[in-house]
Amino acid sequence: MRPDHRLIFLMNVGHRRLQRGIEQQMFAENGLTSAQSGVLFFLGRNDGALIGDISDALDLVPSAMTGLADRMARAGLVKRKRDGSDGRAQRLYLTPAGENIRKRAVTQAQAINNKLMEGFSETEIDVVSRWLLSLQTKFPKDTQG
Repeated sequence: MRPDHRLIFLMNVGHRRLQRGIEQQMFAENGLTSAQSGVLFFLGRNDGALIGDISDALDLVPSAMTGLADRMARAGLVKRKRDGSDGRAQRLYLTPAGENIRKRAVTQAQAINNKLMEGFSETEIDVVSRWLLSLQTKFPKDTQG
C-alpha cells in the first residue's frame, strides 16, 4: 500500500493535529474547548434545543453532554431551563455572553476551515466533503448507547 493511501493512519494523525490546533486557538482566544464551541455553534442555529438533541447532533454520549452543559452554565455561556412539556427534559439557551463568544468562535472556525481548503480546488473540496460525509453512512453511530 502506498504511504499516502493509508487512510486510517492519515485520518488519525490529521484529526489529532487539527483537534489540538482548534483546542489551542479556541481556548487561547475564547477560553473554549472544541466541545463547548460545538454547543455554541449548534445553539446559534437552534437556541433552546433539548440537551439530548445537542448531544445527538454533536455525537456525544448523554453523560458527557450533561457535564458539558453544567460547565458551560457555570461559565455563564448558556442557561438551562426545564422543557415546558416534559419536566424531566432540559433545554439550553445562549446567554448574551455565550452569544458574543459564539460569534468570535464562528469567525475563528471559518478561518480554520479556509486554511484547511488552501491549495485545493472547489472540485477537490467537493470530493473530500463527499468522502467525509460517506463515513457517517459507512460507520453509523452506535444507536444502542
